[in-house]
Amino acid sequence: MLQQAFNGLVGGAFYALLALGLAVIFGMLGVVNFAHGAFYMLGAFGSYVLLDSFGVNFWIALVAVPVALGLAGTVLQRLFIRRLAPLDPLYNFLFTFGLALILQDLVKREYGVQSQPYPRPDLLAGTVDLGLFTYPAYQVFVLAVSVTLCLLVWLVLTRTRVGMIVRAATERPELTRALGIDVGRWVTPVFGFGIALAGLAGVLAAPMRAVNPLMGGDLIITVFAVVVIGGLGSIFGSVAAGFAIGLVSALGNLYVPALSQTLVFILMAAVLLWRPAGLFGREEALS
Repeated sequence: MLQQAFNGLVGGAFYALLALGLAVIFGMLGVVNFAHGAFYMLGAFGSYVLLDSFGVNFWIALVAVPVALGLAGTVLQRLFIRRLAPLDPLYNFLFTFGLALILQDLVKREYGVQSQPYPRPDLLAGTVDLGLFTYPAYQVFVLAVSVTLCLLVWLVLTRTRVGMIVRAATERPELTRALGIDVGRWVTPVFGFGIALAGLAGVLAAPMRAVNPLMGGDLIITVFAVVVIGGLGSIFGSVAAGFAIGLVSALGNLYVPALSQTLVFILMAAVLLWRPAGLFGREEALS
């Protein structure tokens, strides 16, 4: 059971990184970014292409790919998302949904639907003794990176002036504007940061999961459920729900395998019936 719970935390590490990016983007822009899963997929494929075509190893890809995707995200926001922002939020949702399909089909056309292999870095090829059991070193590394990054983001958001502005603009954008802070100035870098987190999660996933064009589409629905459970726009809630859903899914696979595919959505329905704004969300986020 302990080993399965640890599996859940590792799975939750990906949910937490993706949900963190989604929560920041939704909170500040009010955009439901359906292309988030596609950028996660591009992160995995970016690391694969760098290794296969240019011999660039995992450690360089771990930095280069998220930075490149983050810059692409800032361009995307300036050229398209920003222009659709004054309109009904449905327009941006449809745009990001269409963008996800385009990116997925472009990769599918180039590489097909078969999974591409990506080796684990030699430094993390062994196992780690955790006391009660041994565990693959790479999975421990993924969990450590996710927890460390989430803590760093939390420290920046809570301990720095820039973080407080971003947090205020994310959680209460109208009130922040009323206090004279230019929220629009922070929109583009925050959107790029959210996309970079998706790319980072994709690079981390490449040695663990099948690198294929459908990997983002399979995951993003669950990540949306995580964000809804944590609370729309709640950064802390999204991260906490990500790790919690990872644990619930792993233990569900162990004890109730028949419900393993639907357990997350059953939990989401129960949370919404009890608290429509999510566990850490605000009621006004629904208005």
